[in-house]
Amino acid sequence: MEANQTALVLVGYQNDYFAKDGILRGVVEEPGRVDEVLRNTLTLIEALRGTPATIVATPIVLTADYRAMADPVGILSTIKQSGAFRAGTPGAANIPELQALGDRIDYVEGKVGFNAFADTRLHDLLVSRGIRNVLVCGMVTSLCIDSTGRAAYERGYNVTVVSDCTSGRSHTEHDFYCRNIFPLYGRAADSHTLIGELLKAAA
Repeated sequence: MEANQTALVLVGYQNDYFAKDGILRGVVEEPGRVDEVLRNTLTLIEALRGTPATIVATPIVLTADYRAMADPVGILSTIKQSGAFRAGTPGAANIPELQALGDRIDYVEGKVGFNAFADTRLHDLLVSRGIRNVLVCGMVTSLCIDSTGRAAYERGYNVTVVSDCTSGRSHTEHDFYCRNIFPLYGRAADSHTLIGELLKAAA
């Protein structure tokens, strides 16, 4: 897997998920899992930082009236009712760990649902960089991660969901998707495996 043809797509790395007081922190498994996902993600980013790989964050930011969610159900209803990801609030901001990386992170705005490709410039950005491999990290395994992974596959990318850099609403849900769903259109692999593959390709 050549780094110059690889993009790390970060989904939902915002305070409402990752901050200690994040509105949606309790949605994803046990709190310790959120911290583990962040540690693993930062390790993977650090491994890619000095390579030609593209690193792109796709935050979900919603207007105060939540007009993009006229009739939400499930977790989207929870987002609206709780006031999560509302534009201008601290919860909608990208986590400080990403902000500290400056322009090494590309930000793609416009995501208002599960799929990071829908109504955003993500695909155009990846095409312009000659990307063939998409690594998906973030929240939540069965929702935004699965939707984004499927969309990437449908656009012709080789898709890997980074299993230790994602979290579901429960361990059972997360494990089920990694074992049974992601292999239908790509694969699930942990960050250590991916770092090894990238280092081997660069040797």
